[in-house]
Amino acid sequence: MEVIDSGMVAEGDVVHEFESEFASYCGADIGLATTNGTTALHTALVGLGIGEGDRVLTTPFSFIATANMPRLAGAEVDFVDIDPETYNIDPDALESRLSAGEDVDAVIAVHLYGLPADVGRLRELADEYDFKLLEDAAQAHGAKYEGTRVGTFGDAACFSFYPTKNMTTGEGGMVLTDDEDVAERTRRFIDHGRTEGYEHASVGHNFRMTNIAAAIGLAQMERLPGFTEARRRNAARLTEELEDVAGVTPPTEPEGYEHVYHQYTVRVDDRDGLQEHLSDAGVGTGVYYPVPIHQQPAYDDVGGSYPVAEAATEEVLSLPVHPALEEDDLDDIVAAMTRSVVQ
Repeated sequence: MEVIDSGMVAEGDVVHEFESEFASYCGADIGLATTNGTTALHTALVGLGIGEGDRVLTTPFSFIATANMPRLAGAEVDFVDIDPETYNIDPDALESRLSAGEDVDAVIAVHLYGLPADVGRLRELADEYDFKLLEDAAQAHGAKYEGTRVGTFGDAACFSFYPTKNMTTGEGGMVLTDDEDVAERTRRFIDHGRTEGYEHASVGHNFRMTNIAAAIGLAQMERLPGFTEARRRNAARLTEELEDVAGVTPPTEPEGYEHVYHQYTVRVDDRDGLQEHLSDAGVGTGVYYPVPIHQQPAYDDVGGSYPVAEAATEEVLSLPVHPALEEDDLDDIVAAMTRSVVQ
């Protein structure tokens, strides 16, 4: 209400405060707010200097924006298969490609469902093979790898504040980096390539966040620790109840990782049958993602086979885990899952 009453509803001091607060929370030097998580990805790639003639590798098991943005930046996109337990890009598969001499300018590592990718290995590979590492942390606000929050391992990182994410600004995104040069290119691209006033050093977009969105973000940041605690508590309850249910594999949390459970995703033998059963029982579910990116019509020209990702698209099912769940809701989910096995 202070922002609305002030009349300064477009980008301004509240955005800059939110940028600083979110960067500090994650442990990064610089935060740059954008209109959404997709524009954050596009902007970060431009900031990293990725464009025409460059080659980007990423996971085929993600929302399509992960691959679309390097294409829109002018780069060629290809894929690396995923780890079957974490659903994140497989560092061994990536290293095999790199050691065989494959040319790579950047890798986008997605922290899928709120579980960090193996950023330790990926950072080592980036340093050894000289490519840019970009973290797609759209689903992973506050997630940790070896005690450090994600968003600080890559040359840049991107977050989304879409309404379904672990925190929201209504719509919004954020680029984090410790590199002043990356930050300067990113800042210009967000604001029409502007250097000052009506001077424009490069071509850019209007990807600026509003003060209204940033004010929501600042309020949401105060609640994020509680949201995360509730998600982790709900996930722990579900895992405890479901780990011995036949035909159901709960999500993993490797030692040294801290999952923030944007989604609580199980792997099941009969996904479609279970989803129908849960729907009949009043339990909402989701499938993230039913088609791997390389099999989307927009990527017919890429081709390739990624069997681990392809298998995951047939078997994953996300159950409710959000902070508003009550104990009775969790009881109902567990009971419905148990009945599905008995039947």
